[in-house]
Amino acid sequence: MPPIFAAVPVAIAPSHRVAEFPPGTFLESIAVSADGTLFVSSHLDGKVLRMGADGVPVVHAAIAGKATGLALTPAGDLLLTAWDADGLPTLYTISPQGVVAVLVSLPDAIFLNGLTPLSPSTYLIADSYRGAIWHLNLADQSVGLWLEHPLLARRSEDREFPAVNGLKIFGQMLYASNTERMQLIRIPIQPNGEPGEPEIVVEPVNLDDFAFDREGNLYGTTHIYNSVVRITPDGRITTIAEAEQGMAGSTALAFGAGADDRTSLYVVTNGGLSFPLSSGLETAKVVRLHIGIAGHHLLSP
Repeated sequence: MPPIFAAVPVAIAPSHRVAEFPPGTFLESIAVSADGTLFVSSHLDGKVLRMGADGVPVVHAAIAGKATGLALTPAGDLLLTAWDADGLPTLYTISPQGVVAVLVSLPDAIFLNGLTPLSPSTYLIADSYRGAIWHLNLADQSVGLWLEHPLLARRSEDREFPAVNGLKIFGQMLYASNTERMQLIRIPIQPNGEPGEPEIVVEPVNLDDFAFDREGNLYGTTHIYNSVVRITPDGRITTIAEAEQGMAGSTALAFGAGADDRTSLYVVTNGGLSFPLSSGLETAKVVRLHIGIAGHHLLSP
């Protein structure tokens, strides 16, 4: 792999392992509810796990397919991007009681991935292989293309890594990671909710999922680089957690909720399943990083 983080400063954040899972588990996404409950998707077996204050994971819901991105709605439901049992890209809703329902299927999509709210009733969804972002309207359950652009796409369809991946809004900008191109992209959100022209903000930087703190610093999982990095608004990168802190195959992260946990960053991993460490495959983990700055929560339920 290109040594893109070799010269990056390191300032390790205090960490605590919340939960571990058998090697071969692919934890893919995480969402944190207003009461501090963690919801984590387990990609390969189609499960959504729930963890309370005791850190004990229980199966909250399951689908007959592969589970990917998670987001909470203002009503407390979960939105899940996934493939169904037949490999069809599908959006599911999961109630607070764990009841699963198909919201909409997207036969024109390829690889639904990260998602983020644009408003209380609309969401943006990354399509990592089409190189596009879909727009979901919860009110009428309609989905349409919001943006399809070369900066969101892979350099070649033969490239296995996802292109547009994580999505988050800060200010009037949508930020998107293009993992395959190792770029962070910024897209202006116009007053009518339509996209402006995308531009590259930082490169090379291998990001999967990411989140912002209230000061505009970005925290991103680097997946095959087995770390979490912080990127300041002016583009300076610092590594804040590495494999020694349990970051092998870091896939996603989210800030905690509640007055006593808003400065915590919860990271999920796959133990290096995509690109194992030289020491071998590790357990998948949920790790809490103590950041010291509260997270930026957009449209928190």
